[in-house]
Amino acid sequence: MNIIAYLYSDPLLESPPEPTVWGLEVDAVYQDLGGRQQLEQLLADCQSKGADYLLIRRLQELGNSIEEISDRLMQIEAMGIAIIVTEQSYSSTQLKDAATNTKIRADLLKLLQEIHKEVNSRRLRQGHARNRLKALPPPGKAPYGYRRGKDRYIIDRSTAPVVKVFFERFLIYGSLRGAVRYLEQKYGKKIAVSTGHHWLTNPVYRGDLAYQNGEVISDTHSAILDREEAAQIDRLLRRNRQLPPRTASAPRSLAGLVVCGECQSAMTVTSVTKPRRQKEYLYLRPISCPKSPKCRAIAYEQVLEQTIQSICQELPRAVAGKNIPNLDGVKQSLNSQIEDKQNILAQLSSLTTSGVLDSETADLRAYKLRTEISQLKTQLAVLPPVNLQAIAQTVSIPQFWSDLSESERRFYFREFIRQIELKRQDKIWQLQLIFIF
Repeated sequence: MNIIAYLYSDPLLESPPEPTVWGLEVDAVYQDLGGRQQLEQLLADCQSKGADYLLIRRLQELGNSIEEISDRLMQIEAMGIAIIVTEQSYSSTQLKDAATNTKIRADLLKLLQEIHKEVNSRRLRQGHARNRLKALPPPGKAPYGYRRGKDRYIIDRSTAPVVKVFFERFLIYGSLRGAVRYLEQKYGKKIAVSTGHHWLTNPVYRGDLAYQNGEVISDTHSAILDREEAAQIDRLLRRNRQLPPRTASAPRSLAGLVVCGECQSAMTVTSVTKPRRQKEYLYLRPISCPKSPKCRAIAYEQVLEQTIQSICQELPRAVAGKNIPNLDGVKQSLNSQIEDKQNILAQLSSLTTSGVLDSETADLRAYKLRTEISQLKTQLAVLPPVNLQAIAQTVSIPQFWSDLSESERRFYFREFIRQIELKRQDKIWQLQLIFIF
């Protein structure tokens, strides 16, 4: 018994399967990538040597259209070879029996409709894949702030400043909702909070293209947001996800960080004023204290002053006790890998000209290199901008904190502190800082 198998895959759309995918021994495996040269060889070998069974995964692997598939099916079965389709309900006798059996005819018609739909879908996906290889924008309307050019996105001078102001506002205050409100107040541009979050995370505004398959190609067009700002936005978003709702944009730097050690309730900042006096008094009080009597509020300024003192004393020791990798070495390694891949990318055109690579293989290799470079740049962007030990030395100086505004203090507190726990003993209390690292 002579059993042969045929595998087809389009390298634009999928990875080639292993020849051992059948799970049983076959006498010969013919495999095509993109073209169908091996299929033609299979037909020639069957004509001269013959075969008993042909294994294929799907009928659409036999051609690019219903006509091609039908022609090759009849050609193979005319040689007396039984076709076994592993991922579809089809048998060699269906074509012969369809004329006399109504159910078989209906099943075959249904299968042909599925194949026709899949062939059209594959043709569409191949077109999109070829656009990806050329780093062309995906189909659809250009994101707000851009317009479509001939082969790339072009900055729209009328709307890009609005997007830029949105990013700047978020970087200053760390508030997504606040930045959304600011756009509506200043420019009359009303967007949903979900749209604002999409702007903050959309690779397009960073000069990159992201495709539906999840792959990103860097530096394909002019960016509205530079790499340093983008990295800072990513850190702000990660930090805000760890905070209670509505505290990301709170005006007070301790908001969302303080927890009562006695009742384990989160503490909120409240303000109190006296009649006919403009002075405002701030307090931290538990939001949902279960105790009776409830845990008392504590003056905000006292907690703030004690927090700064604790950071100055504890942060350098905490950083020194951690095994922190050499960030300069990590960055140097990533930059070296990026440079190596860019050098390979630059050599592809000469390899194509000399005939070492054909244009399709060169395009695939260039696309793979560009996506790998994008992944390395992403790893580079998430690293802290400077050495953590150097930052710890700077922020351990009390004068550093006294020169900051509340929004600036909020930024640095959340950069280092996960939680501040207030431990009470009668009327005496003390702080325990829980750092992020």
